[in-house]
Amino acid sequence: MTAEVGGLRRYLTPRVTAPPVERCELCAEEVPAEHPHLVHPAERSLRCACRACALLFDHGAGGYRRVPDRHLVDPAFVLTDAQWDALQIPVGLAFFLRTDDRVLACYPSPAGATESDLDLASWADGVGAGALAGLLEPEVEALLVRREPAACLLVPIDACYRLVGLVRRHWRGFDGGAEAWAHIDGFFDDALARAREVTP
Repeated sequence: MTAEVGGLRRYLTPRVTAPPVERCELCAEEVPAEHPHLVHPAERSLRCACRACALLFDHGAGGYRRVPDRHLVDPAFVLTDAQWDALQIPVGLAFFLRTDDRVLACYPSPAGATESDLDLASWADGVGAGALAGLLEPEVEALLVRREPAACLLVPIDACYRLVGLVRRHWRGFDGGAEAWAHIDGFFDDALARAREVTP
């Protein structure tokens, strides 16, 4: 009996496991938590990279583009309800990504990032008319817009997918719950703290 209890005790002791090691997806070198990312536009994929690979592929080698690390905010940004409704986005949080010939609207959901093509006239009359739209680098940066409280930031595309991951991990029920919104608020606080203000 004592031997059985002793054998079962190992299941009661919490196991301490080391956090998974992140690695460059090109050379397998270990990378720190904050590391560069590369976008492959043709594949619509995002890869973790070490600094050496990020520098090597910085100018389009292998079809990749390096994701820049700039955060900008437009304090004068205004978007009316009518302009938002014209975008036909059913939630109050979205990011806008430019490709060569179109603009995609993506919004976080419990199932991941939901994408939709935008009517270019609606884009040009609303979010696209702001000071940040003309600075946006296609494929690697996005305009992140929150309706309440109103905010428009230019951020690296990997930041947007980090937000998508937060929503997937923490969203509960119909409205997300207090925990999910605390994480979303924290994400925006951090992005705003990093951002440099631009003027028209």
